[in-house]
Amino acid sequence: MVAWAITTQPLLRKLLTDPRVSKDPRQHWPRWINGEISPEWPLFTWVAVRNMFTAYGGDHRRLRSLVAKAFTARRTAALRPRIEELAAGLLDSLAAEPAGAVVDLRERYAYPIPIQVICELFGLRDEELCERLRRCVDSLFHTSADPEEVTTTYAELYELLGALIADKRRHPADDMTSALIAARDDEGDTALTEQELADTLLLVISAGHETTVNLLDNAIHALLTHPGQLALVRAGEAGWDDVIEEALRFQAPVASLPLRYVVEDIELDGGVTLRKGDAILAAYAAAGRDPGLHGPHPERFDVNRVTKDHLAFGHGVHFCLGAPLARLEAAVALPALFARFPELALAVDPGELEPVDSFISNGHRTLPVRLHG
Repeated sequence: MVAWAITTQPLLRKLLTDPRVSKDPRQHWPRWINGEISPEWPLFTWVAVRNMFTAYGGDHRRLRSLVAKAFTARRTAALRPRIEELAAGLLDSLAAEPAGAVVDLRERYAYPIPIQVICELFGLRDEELCERLRRCVDSLFHTSADPEEVTTTYAELYELLGALIADKRRHPADDMTSALIAARDDEGDTALTEQELADTLLLVISAGHETTVNLLDNAIHALLTHPGQLALVRAGEAGWDDVIEEALRFQAPVASLPLRYVVEDIELDGGVTLRKGDAILAAYAAAGRDPGLHGPHPERFDVNRVTKDHLAFGHGVHFCLGAPLARLEAAVALPALFARFPELALAVDPGELEPVDSFISNGHRTLPVRLHG
């Protein structure tokens, strides 16, 4: 499958707000319309879902309005005490490790916080179901999965989400799932369809879990491999917000996001034309290291960088509604970790760390560290 990869930040910003660019394959991608895309394709779920992620125009405005009623600033802010509690419990568990022990900080810290927050946001208290959701999301971001894994994951995800929705219809509560079920459009008094409801929950899981895991993973890794930058933070010469924004720029949690589609021909500078029906890949990681915007050394991690502009949460009408929650989780988890373990250090050479097996997800497979000297 061929797509245009947009790597410079100004051009990507422009296209992300251009009405001639759509996210709806059913209207604007000939390969989907012609039936050429099958469920065995590794990226099938990314384009097949029916939620605001793949909506266009008025349909997108309707869906985003309904979701915004459930994903409120109040609901996000109310999670802070629980995030602090989760972080403290995980840090207590890590502190029980013997001096010199090597632990995988991605698995033991960066991973559990976001999935638990999502499960509690949904009102899903069953640990076994949370673990199944986590495995499904892992598979969803595993873009080199074989066809059998893709179809199995797709089926299991919708089984889990269907069960959650049915339970919340019987037992509504103060959670996001119940709020989405109850949400109505102000004009037409219409609710999300069953497909839209399940796919919206899937969007929140995929956008709110793996991406936050990678944000924590990448920020921790960047600080441990740039001790001078960590020293600035410890000395109060840079804040944790600086760390978070620079980490989002330096190593965008989502490297590349499929897909967008050209609604009508778009002429670009340099004589390049994006043709109607062409697919577009938003290369967020590349845009975060645009030398035209970030200077001659965009590959350097610099918490005091003047221009930290990034597109890690998207841009325009599709800007991520969950961005405040991801920032909140990082703002709690990162300072708590480095305060609890001032001698924290990588246990391997940075060059030995393996990236996640996905061109979408931008993190490490493991993050082995020593907590104590």
